[in-house]
Amino acid sequence: MSLRLPLRRSQRWFYLLPTMANEAASSTPTATATATATRSSTTRSLWPAVLRWIPTSTDHIIAAEKRLLSVIKTPYTQEQVNIGSSPPGSKVRWFRSTSDEPRFINTVTFDSKEDAPTLVMVHGYGASQGFFFRNFDALAKHFRVIAIDQLGWGGSSRPDFTCKSTEETEAWFIDSFEEWRKAKNLSNIILLGHSFGGYIAAKYALKHPEHIKHLILVGCAGVASETDALERITRFRATWTGALINHLWESNFTPQKVIRGFGPFGPDMVRKYTSARFGAYSSGQVLTEDESRLLTDYVYHTQAAKASGELCLKYIFAFGAFARVPLLHSASEWKVPTTFIYGYDDWMSYQGAQEARKHMKVPCEIIRVPQGGHYSFIDNPTGFHAAVLYGCRKFLSPDLDNDSFPEGLISA
Repeated sequence: MSLRLPLRRSQRWFYLLPTMANEAASSTPTATATATATRSSTTRSLWPAVLRWIPTSTDHIIAAEKRLLSVIKTPYTQEQVNIGSSPPGSKVRWFRSTSDEPRFINTVTFDSKEDAPTLVMVHGYGASQGFFFRNFDALAKHFRVIAIDQLGWGGSSRPDFTCKSTEETEAWFIDSFEEWRKAKNLSNIILLGHSFGGYIAAKYALKHPEHIKHLILVGCAGVASETDALERITRFRATWTGALINHLWESNFTPQKVIRGFGPFGPDMVRKYTSARFGAYSSGQVLTEDESRLLTDYVYHTQAAKASGELCLKYIFAFGAFARVPLLHSASEWKVPTTFIYGYDDWMSYQGAQEARKHMKVPCEIIRVPQGGHYSFIDNPTGFHAAVLYGCRKFLSPDLDNDSFPEGLISA
């Protein structure tokens, strides 16, 4: 989840659109069947169909994912995990249908040493699990790494989004993740979530703390309350630009709609963003030419596919990217030890985590990664890995020198 207000007006739309549009495998028979069933599910939108000249589908997404992950040395498996048609007893179905059509969560699992702790990675808004491609090799040396596309994103099923409230929308993501966890028979996991994925991971941990032994929230969205910046947001909303963006926000006009609407020019829009954000504007380790090309291809297909999970935006966040139900309000109910990780230049403020820590009754650490922005795991993967290993030091092998705070990182 990314929205950046304190920029010059000429820059705001550049950041609003692409930052929210951000993230050799073995396919299972289930994955193949699912891809076949959804092959024709290209994007439906209000934009003229004649503009959508570049096709995309689940097949295209999985193919782009494989190309991106071809840079990974660690062997992995890809599968589509069946999560059923809806959570038992839930009033929120995952599609507009009276049928019992099953839905699937796209999952990649990386080989690891025996008895390694399980690390589950959850992407943010506008992203998919492939955004962690710079981290899989390093983390798989210490963890059994599993990364997923949340329901409605990436190569996972994209049901019609039927939620009409914050409560229903949170249930869409939390309950689908729980059904995935049960299908994978996982417990005692380390759960890592980035940005909006961090918000969902934290909400999941509040509801199902018994399944998680540690929580890692990276550039976590939705921690602080809107009141912290209410005056600034009110002033901006009073401007013509602010009023327009606020109207688009409340109308649930997503950046993905713009990418789809640009048809054959969509990939070039994404390319310019990835080149700028992880190249010219990066303060850390810039993407190589091959990485940029593969990530651009991957991001385009994940964004241009059918709108689904992206429509959660206005129900979870108010204008300005402040959660309608901030995590800060639940800090005293936290039951899982937590490590917050922020890039030094992360526009998500670590100060919200500092405020939450005052009310938490479980261990909580806050680590800032230098030469890193909101995507610290891409900007400075070495520093990010050091932060994750330090946060999980009690679960790792005793021969790892992890007692001292890593040099270069900043403890907040």
